[in-house]
Amino acid sequence: MKLRILGIDPGTTIMGYGILDVENNKAVLISLGYIDLTKIKTHYEKLKHIHERVTGIIESFHPDELAIESPFYGENVQSMLKLGRAQGSAIVAAVLRGLPVFEYSPKKIKLAITGNGNASKIQVARMLQSVLKIETLPSKMDATDGLAAAYCHFANKKLLSPNKKNSNSWEDFIKNNNDRVL
Repeated sequence: MKLRILGIDPGTTIMGYGILDVENNKAVLISLGYIDLTKIKTHYEKLKHIHERVTGIIESFHPDELAIESPFYGENVQSMLKLGRAQGSAIVAAVLRGLPVFEYSPKKIKLAITGNGNASKIQVARMLQSVLKIETLPSKMDATDGLAAAYCHFANKKLLSPNKKNSNSWEDFIKNNNDRVL
């Protein structure tokens, strides 16, 4: 069964995205890009544009799941608020299209890609370039950051699915994994 993952790196100036297909435990790059918000004047218009563009990406590529980078704590509260709103606009676009949403911290994403939770953007981009056979990296690292969210989600699903049984509770886990319970 094939799974298509849309990964998003939220932003109020540039929002990056990447799309992966996963089949037989192998990830393949489908698309990579970014949404440029620099010419949009008001924050509210940016939120509208994010929602419209993410909706368009979903309608064009038909992903099955959304992996999105969660905002991390910053010193500027206003910047964090705006970033959270941008993330929310992207999440609402996904939820309205029936996509499950998975959030990952920047540290967890970097760790999944490079093995180092403090890796630089260029280290993450180069590792993705190597693993996914990307000929030329995009001009904006936000695009590879969005792709990194998708790849992190792929890596987590891969780690969690050796027996392909997911559970939402201990009761489900016991029922689905009787052979593993004493």
